Amino acid sequence: MSGRNSSISGGHLAGKLNRLDVGSSPASRGQQARRQIRSIPEGGGGTADKSPGQLGCEEEGTSSNQRATLPREQRESIRLSLVKRKKDFKYTEKVNGKWINVLEGLELHAGVFSAVEQRRIVDCIYDFQEKGRKGMLRERTYSEPRKWMRGKGRVTIQFGCCYNYAVDKHGNPPGIIRDEEVDPIPPLLKLMIKRMVAWHVLPPTCIPDSCIVNIYDKHDCIPPHIDHHDFVRPFCTVSFLSECQILFGTELKVLGPGEFSGSTAIPLPVGSVLILNGNAADVAKHCVPAVPSKRISITFRKMDDSKLPYKFSSEPDLQNLEPLRCPPKAVPVQQNQGQSSSIPAAHNSKIHKHQNNQNQDVRDEQSKPIKSTINSPFETYQNDFPPLGSGSSARPNRTTRSFRQ
Repeated sequence: MSGRNSSISGGHLAGKLNRLDVGSSPASRGQQARRQIRSIPEGGGGTADKSPGQLGCEEEGTSSNQRATLPREQRESIRLSLVKRKKDFKYTEKVNGKWINVLEGLELHAGVFSAVEQRRIVDCIYDFQEKGRKGMLRERTYSEPRKWMRGKGRVTIQFGCCYNYAVDKHGNPPGIIRDEEVDPIPPLLKLMIKRMVAWHVLPPTCIPDSCIVNIYDKHDCIPPHIDHHDFVRPFCTVSFLSECQILFGTELKVLGPGEFSGSTAIPLPVGSVLILNGNAADVAKHCVPAVPSKRISITFRKMDDSKLPYKFSSEPDLQNLEPLRCPPKAVPVQQNQGQSSSIPAAHNSKIHKHQNNQNQDVRDEQSKPIKSTINSPFETYQNDFPPLGSGSSARPNRTTRSFRQ
């Protein structure tokens, strides 16, 4: 077996984000989350001056005078231009006698959600976890199995549809259970969908109508699998709190509780969006080995029309979404060691600055680090994009602590 590897990593970035303080107690976190949730209208569209791509919160460290410096459209355009995108993953394996790229269709987008937005989303998830524990959600929405061994027992919260991982006690096979109801997608997560469509991450032809939240404690995992075809392609996973690795390959082996081996491992930076489509979704299996620290992921998927729950009704504010007209300006990043970088030597320490035709004030704002930035959600460095490593245990090279211990 041979392959050519490539990836995006965000260990340095994750370290920056994970140093942010978001509260010292569950009570204060829940109170903060409730205040944030109440600030979003039920329709999820934000106030009149917010576009579909906005999550309704400003960047950390932004003053009212700074926000007034640039029009909203220009601020969003700048942030959109800073999104890092990788769509040329490659790893060849022999399938049915032919060598194919099993990572075809895989994409990784970094910089879609700012540090402030990530914290807000995480607080929202913790608030739903608290409600689930108190029995305030529909029965099949929240699940917290007993942790009877390493790698077992991660918390799941399902919105939009009830998905069955295995044959249940009622004899229902794996897939969407059409006669079960769960809670609808909450407003803040709908804003995430709008952002991803507006910023050219998800196609407007495949707008998600369901999602599942996974809350990992240390050593929780997801075993090898291919996502059920009750969900159409593409689908995506957004990562929070800590970096982890995801394994891909046609043959993934279970070595022990939470330990897997596979063809190739891809690091998932904090705040990144992984898109699965094509061979990456349907030929290669994927899994998440036991995570080194607390992690949250949100997987957004669109249900096949023939598998919709019987009482399902579409979300009106998720219909007819369109991407912003300004195309994303991706920064090319060389993935193979020994190849020359496409980044000028004068900017060796930083990946991107805005277009030269912007005024100096705009360029200055973009060059600020995360703790004082206005428009730039991330400060990304060249060494955040190392070559993809083939993994046997797929443990990250760096361990980052979560927002919460």
